[in-house]
Amino acid sequence: MNVAPPAEQIQALFNRIAPVYDQLNDWLSLGQHRIWKQMTVRWCDPQMGATCLDICCGSGDLARLLAKQVGQRGQVFGVDFAPAQLAVAQQRAAASVQPLNITWIEGDALHLPFDANQFDAVTMGYGLRNVVDILGSLKEMHRVLKPGAKAAILDFLRPENAQLRSFQQWYLQMIVVPVAEQLGLRAEYAYITPSLDRFPTGAEQVQLALQAGFAQATHYPIAGGMMGVLVAKKHGS
Repeated sequence: MNVAPPAEQIQALFNRIAPVYDQLNDWLSLGQHRIWKQMTVRWCDPQMGATCLDICCGSGDLARLLAKQVGQRGQVFGVDFAPAQLAVAQQRAAASVQPLNITWIEGDALHLPFDANQFDAVTMGYGLRNVVDILGSLKEMHRVLKPGAKAAILDFLRPENAQLRSFQQWYLQMIVVPVAEQLGLRAEYAYITPSLDRFPTGAEQVQLALQAGFAQATHYPIAGGMMGVLVAKKHGS
């Protein structure tokens, strides 16, 4: 049985890979992850002056995109449980030419340190696949969103097409893991394959979002189904 590793093990992994996380994301996504993150932000529809949350923020790409959308009158919170990732995120935000109103918080996606009904939009990039309780994480997103607001969740998938599945498996084994090995991180990136094997399909993610309390949920496959964005909307007021 393909069981998710303990949270402490996942946390340690993301602390270790923090220095090369962005570089390896470029390899892993064939350089396309930045486009997919822009799509994710558009799907959760952040407005100027809004208060937004990026969960499992990593090195802060989505949080910075959100901050540019909401402007100086808005506020963005980036949450991650790996302090090494947050350190990189803070450095990158500080280096931005455009002032960004972002608060970085070390926290757990399953126990968000916020009141209910607080955020106008929530994003998560490559985090849902790594939490130890996917339904619990979706319930937390639902709790902190304001009525009528949306969450947009980007992650890798196992494509349904057999040829694309074979290509994805080949690419991970022959390209991504060897690159990680050169950086001394082979074991850390070998975890991707088992994490994909146990990750819910797009249709299953929709059902989990509805089970978590969302009024509407749609999964948008991209990159031939090797990637997807789950968009879930909370009941309006």
